[in-house]
Amino acid sequence: MKIQVSEFIVQYLQRLGIKCIFGMPGAHILPVYDQLYDSPIEAVLAKHEQGAAFMACGYARASGEISACITTAGPGATNLITGIANAYADQQPILILTGETSTHIFGKGGLQESSGEGGSIDQGALFQAITRYHKVIERTDYLPQVLNQASQILLSDKPGPVLLSLPFNIQTEWLDANLLNTIKTHPPQHNVQHHPDLNRLHSLLNQAKKPVIVAGYGCVKAEAQAQVAELSERLNIPVTTSLKGKGIVCENSPLSLGSLGVTSSGYAHQYLIQHADLILFLGASFNERTSYLWKADLLANKIIIQVDRNSEQLEKVFQADLAIGSDIKPLLTSLLEKIPPEHHVQEVQKKQLSRTIQALKKSSDPKEAIFQQGFDLIAYFYQKLAQHFPEKCVIFDDNIIYAQNFFHVSSKNNYYPNSGISSLGHAIPAAIGAQFFQQRPTFAILGDGGFQMCCMEIMTAVNYKQPLNIVMFNNATMGLIRKNQHQQYQDRFINCDFINPDYQRLAQSFGIEYKKVSNEADLNHLFSDFDLKNTITLIDIDIDKNAFPNYASRR
Repeated sequence: MKIQVSEFIVQYLQRLGIKCIFGMPGAHILPVYDQLYDSPIEAVLAKHEQGAAFMACGYARASGEISACITTAGPGATNLITGIANAYADQQPILILTGETSTHIFGKGGLQESSGEGGSIDQGALFQAITRYHKVIERTDYLPQVLNQASQILLSDKPGPVLLSLPFNIQTEWLDANLLNTIKTHPPQHNVQHHPDLNRLHSLLNQAKKPVIVAGYGCVKAEAQAQVAELSERLNIPVTTSLKGKGIVCENSPLSLGSLGVTSSGYAHQYLIQHADLILFLGASFNERTSYLWKADLLANKIIIQVDRNSEQLEKVFQADLAIGSDIKPLLTSLLEKIPPEHHVQEVQKKQLSRTIQALKKSSDPKEAIFQQGFDLIAYFYQKLAQHFPEKCVIFDDNIIYAQNFFHVSSKNNYYPNSGISSLGHAIPAAIGAQFFQQRPTFAILGDGGFQMCCMEIMTAVNYKQPLNIVMFNNATMGLIRKNQHQQYQDRFINCDFINPDYQRLAQSFGIEYKKVSNEADLNHLFSDFDLKNTITLIDIDIDKNAFPNYASRR
């Protein structure tokens, strides 16, 4: 049976398991949209293509599955770039479909042409550095091979964005539907192997007197949170996490040191320098933020063990005494089998470690505190958030420094900091995308500067009845820029301050709830009287523009 390429593409999406696709239509991609009309895939209309890309990012992070976005040619595609760059940096499996002018007018100056011919925009060159694979499909005879290449990337251990550009005339051509059966749309099966270094790993942990686990996002991707927590408890090993790993172990646990990094409270940093004799890195890349700009004394005079599924991460920024390329979950499962369930750490050791950790938290010099004054209301907000939503809550956070220090993430919640390329305007569309995977109490947290980059996507949530709590820290400035200009540029403030709109009226125009928060009583009223599970609410929290976190980014 012959079917059109547009239908072939939609059936390919279905076989990949894609349940919704985010984007904006245009004339050059309408044949595919017409086939989506009769498919079970939900086409979600965003307000801007960047928002569509961030929605796909949010869906991928919440689901762990392939997500998709779709746009027309020219500006439709170019508007995706920031969101796709974010997905590339985060290794997210996102399939991007874009339209293109018909092949027979390439180079003739077609409307919104992006073929790179005749002086037109070269879309392939624009996306080359931020996709794992990209292709303008100019013929149907190699389409199955192109889709197999796309599948290989999307379903791999190291996924990333894949972009397929479909000229208008190609979408309407015909080919054999049976060719779909030649395309791989299921992930390869991995056989769990017991790594030969397992015995050495076990031995080094047993020999260490004060080991520490540094758990990163690789543990989240491997769904190894339970194994990390069990290893920590059985061997009495404290755990600190990267920012993206926040919540791998419950941060109220006595063995939690919170998150490690230049914008964190510093407990983990002090413990590593003053006490640790072995560090076990589990799926943590040890980037600039986590490593305190690769501070040498964090790792000095310690045994270093690194476990990562991605071989490119092994010993990328430090040398390890033992580097293991392995899936984290099966490796830890095998390691735990070597530790008898009846293995008990002596109570005196547990009490001694607990006293050490508590002493670190109490002995911090107030002058070294990252938040000294002006942040009590933010701290109280996160306290209330943790109390009211101890589980089944999703947080997308652009203002990560506050949550990193004030929010004790439960292992039963999902905290997604704005990683990738750390773009402003990410939290709201990403949170909306996650809601299309599974509706749960969800918070998008961002500043008023970032809010104005993406607030139009609130109407996407309204249109599709997706509940969402938008927490906006309101100080009428670009906070990070103002902080740097205060610390390093002698208060020569330029292009950081601005005038805000009337957010109450803005919320009314969207048809959503609004709550102004100026004190703790307002927060008590918010959490006691507002429906934060089933409605869309803009929560406008006042903060002082001249209260600066006490850390320096050296920029």
